[in-house]
Amino acid sequence: MAHEEILSEQEAIEKDIRSRVAAFEKARGNLIPILQMIQEKQAYLPPEAINTVAAHLEIPVCEVYGVATFYNQFRFHPPGRHPVKVCMGTACHVKAGDVILENFERKLEIREGQTTPDREFSIERVACVGCCALAPVALIGDTVHGHMAPSKVEGLLLRIRIEKEKAEREKVRGER
Repeated sequence: MAHEEILSEQEAIEKDIRSRVAAFEKARGNLIPILQMIQEKQAYLPPEAINTVAAHLEIPVCEVYGVATFYNQFRFHPPGRHPVKVCMGTACHVKAGDVILENFERKLEIREGQTTPDREFSIERVACVGCCALAPVALIGDTVHGHMAPSKVEGLLLRIRIEKEKAEREKVRGER
């Protein structure tokens, strides 16, 4: 994603957040509902959102940030378009789920909890996805990939990148 596109996207996000937050009454009790609303709409809490919420509720930024960091439901980085979740439940852990996670980190050149600079991928460690019979398991988006092996990681990522390039080529052809 081009730098200009990201800036334009961020401006649109900020505008959307300001308009949604304005609909809430200026009461300290609305802090968590406002944060939840932003998280639901944006999939994370951008730094600008923390400032906007603090200004709207007329409370210190550090208080908003303190509440947001207290609850693990809130994210502070945008998830990738293709979020990768690697199961670390008992069955997956026993079958080297940590090696699968490390391989995703190595291939994407990011750590767990981070998003690639182009915002295509993010990596998250999850406790259990409920597919123990398929262990070890990784989810990419909503697709479950069972019986994962380190050798499968690169192929999955390559397939997603090829599909993206194909869609972009078809879009260009359609514009001609």
